Amino acid sequence: MLALRLARGAHPLVLLRRLLVAAASGGTGFLLLAALGHAAAHPATAADSFVRLLWCAVPVAATIQLAVSTARTDPASRPHRGMSAAGLGPVRLTVIAATSTAVSCVLGSFVALLAFLMVRGDLVGATAADSAAQLLGAGHSLPLAGALMLLAVVPVTAATATAVVLRPLRNARGAGRRTGASAGAGAGESLTAMDTNSTASAVPAALPWGMALTAAGLALETYVSRGPANADTLLPLPGRLIGSPPGVLAGWALSTLGLVLAGPGLARLSGRLLAAGRPGAVRLLAGRVLQEESRRIGRPLGVLCAVASGAYAAVKVYETAPTRPFGPLTGLGAALVLACVTASALTAALEARWARTHTTAALRRLGTPRSVLFRASVLRVLALLVVLGPLTWAIAELAALPLLH
Repeated sequence: MLALRLARGAHPLVLLRRLLVAAASGGTGFLLLAALGHAAAHPATAADSFVRLLWCAVPVAATIQLAVSTARTDPASRPHRGMSAAGLGPVRLTVIAATSTAVSCVLGSFVALLAFLMVRGDLVGATAADSAAQLLGAGHSLPLAGALMLLAVVPVTAATATAVVLRPLRNARGAGRRTGASAGAGAGESLTAMDTNSTASAVPAALPWGMALTAAGLALETYVSRGPANADTLLPLPGRLIGSPPGVLAGWALSTLGLVLAGPGLARLSGRLLAAGRPGAVRLLAGRVLQEESRRIGRPLGVLCAVASGAYAAVKVYETAPTRPFGPLTGLGAALVLACVTASALTAALEARWARTHTTAALRRLGTPRSVLFRASVLRVLALLVVLGPLTWAIAELAALPLLH
């Protein structure tokens, strides 16, 4: 009840983010039910139905990432002065955040169930179209237990992930860091703490490992895609999943993991390049802040780059294979994943902005114009685009190249 009351009194932007989580959960639940409906309508092709269900792991992971990112930026999950005395300590706040996440996901799953039954014609008794009969298994009984279990995957997993990420130990460490940062707020914190000798650090060790995994994934994809044997098995998505060479999917998974691992290092590298040479105040501020925020925004940016490169490669592949158009479920899954990872990256940016509130306040007390802070923000965005944009395009081209021949 407390979680519902906090939701009612939340800021409109917070409610919008929770609504996005509910929508993502609904789309993912619809895809899971579609896989179940196909299995009920085609019991003889259990392997095809199982692979369809495996493909749903991608939107499930994207939805969970969005749910956790939303919970991290929810004001109700942050410790405030006096809340412990009112019985809202770190443990209670974590429980409230997990409950709010579960409620949003359950709402989306319920809407997905209603939409699925309506499209199949089970609610109003109408005759479903041939496309619905093929995709959703209309006319065949749906196992209720299986449907409920699949719909519970996203709420349970998202709530568990939220509780793990916002566990009290992590909150205590984060509060300690923020307290130390605020204690040093002032003239020395604003620019002196951003001195090259004091804050500049080496590129994280995960960057070379991430790039190595990306290169290994591209190499694996190139190796398994050689020869005419794969001419009829060109990376089909849901509806045509079985023909996919397993090595192609494994290579794409390795490349994705590599970009996720390399994300923080690439963000830090962007900041170091921005502050290289003899920077002015704006460029120095932008570069140092980007380095400090690299861990917070790096992983979501890495996921976004991986999904963008995969989408670009898939579009190029399907342009050369006109007999394999995108199906409605494929389009829904792709749109869902792209929307989730984009929203997660934007949410991480909002979290980073909240985390540097004390530094921004100190700069404002020193008389720093808002235009300087705005230009620094623009420079950070441009630096990330300059570094991540060409890298994403290159990886997408290399991923699509072996599949085009």
